[in-house]
Amino acid sequence: MNKPADPNTEGMDFATVMASTVHDMKNTMAMMLQTYETWLERLPPELTEAPERGIIQYESMRLHGMLVQLLGLYKMETNRLPVNPGYFDVEDFLQDQLARHDDVLRSRHITGDYEIEEDGLMGFFDHDLVSSVAANVINNSIRYAKSTISLRAWMEHEKLIISICDDGEGYPEAMIEQQANYAAGIRMSTGSTGLGLYFGQQIAQLHQRNDERGYIELRNDSPLGGGEFRLILP
Repeated sequence: MNKPADPNTEGMDFATVMASTVHDMKNTMAMMLQTYETWLERLPPELTEAPERGIIQYESMRLHGMLVQLLGLYKMETNRLPVNPGYFDVEDFLQDQLARHDDVLRSRHITGDYEIEEDGLMGFFDHDLVSSVAANVINNSIRYAKSTISLRAWMEHEKLIISICDDGEGYPEAMIEQQANYAAGIRMSTGSTGLGLYFGQQIAQLHQRNDERGYIELRNDSPLGGGEFRLILP
């Protein structure tokens, strides 16, 4: 005799199951990071400054960021991603992004700084979504930077531009030339999936004003001589 279908699971698709799993994994990672930081506070200084600390923090933040991106993309696909833009002080925003990565930057002996075009610069955007994009790009910059990363922001043609650059080797030329095709960023040899760039583009496009949508741009002529990621918001 066939077992009757469970009405509570009938019709549940794989994407929904994956989204639920990713959500639980994201919460677990957040709890692990919080517990890890609490544990570090109890250790003597000679242990807290060990190089392994930077590795654990960097890889944990990177994994947490990927889970956030996957969950965000699923919500966008199902039209369930809330967009709540507001006015924010851009200098405070840049400071917050660097502060989130302060321990990792110090453990890798990388200097992080920021610069704004004018005092009191305000931006109209969804703080949480743009923070997710910035966190992913900063993590990527930390991975490739030699000694410095820099965050900048300014207004140009009535658009807010947030720039994240480093003094690494820059983006591969193929990625620069094929920016519209973010799937081209997949490189099995390097482990790159292009997910971060695709996520950044989707979040940028959610910001719209007067029929203009936001977008991202990759460059290799940054002030630091390496790669530059630009988020342009109308």
